[in-house]
Amino acid sequence: MRLSWIIGGAMLAACATASQAAQPDLAYGAYQRGLYQTAFREATLRLEKNNNDTAAMTLLGELYNQGLGVAIDPKKASEWYLLAAQRGDAHALAALGLMALDGRGMAKNPAQGKAWLEQAAAKGNPVACHNLALLLLTSETNADVEKAVELLKKAAEAEIPDAQHALGVLYLKGRGVARNPAEAARLFERAARNGSSVGEVEYAILLFNGDGVPASESQAARYFRRAAAKGNAIAQNRLARLLVAGRGVPANKVDAAAWHILAAAQGLADPWLDNALKDLSTEDRKRAEKLAAERLGMR
Repeated sequence: MRLSWIIGGAMLAACATASQAAQPDLAYGAYQRGLYQTAFREATLRLEKNNNDTAAMTLLGELYNQGLGVAIDPKKASEWYLLAAQRGDAHALAALGLMALDGRGMAKNPAQGKAWLEQAAAKGNPVACHNLALLLLTSETNADVEKAVELLKKAAEAEIPDAQHALGVLYLKGRGVARNPAEAARLFERAARNGSSVGEVEYAILLFNGDGVPASESQAARYFRRAAAKGNAIAQNRLARLLVAGRGVPANKVDAAAWHILAAAQGLADPWLDNALKDLSTEDRKRAEKLAAERLGMR
């Protein structure tokens, strides 16, 4: 599992303090609307009035971190995050933790990065909970895995799709929790609803096999197609197989070949599909290639 940068608007949504809640947050409002230079100006003005405004510091850190309205500058981003973190801002602590782990805007420091994530997670920050859990899952100790499960539950409740997927995998494997395919399916479906292509693939597999949910090849095909359209190679491969076999969808070898071309281009070879599609006519193969190119251009 890899660390996930999930900061952005979702993280900044909770940055406003109680004192600011009584009046419109012009800086964050501009950020939400994509008016990043206005957000930068408003956050700067707020800091001129109150040099302890942690929400404004965190917003400036985010703008510099992503290069929104200003030139991208990880070092300046880390400096603003640090100022906010020193004042106890959980969102800034989470961002700093990830930057230290990646060596972004500062020297790479895994120990410090983990410490910042732990501080942020202790404050209930879902981004920190998710990423700290991923670190703990690299451990072989039961205690660390069980702690990771609890952290992922918090992140999943905050509707972080990658956390929902990761927790679903643990329930499916019975790692850190009792194996529960039904709970895994519930989590994968939630991740899918939140836009996760890997969640869509996992849920489709359970639907196809009837593991944890009633079997439905047609529903499985729909979820595979959604993930395939997002460029997920596994989904493209599985959908191609269904289209060849006519399971869950009407058989269509041209469509199957188009998805197979896209999956193969990402390194997912499939000799079974190669054999199943070897008798396509030259005309049909050209149609498949054109369809694959159109799908690639749509993403």
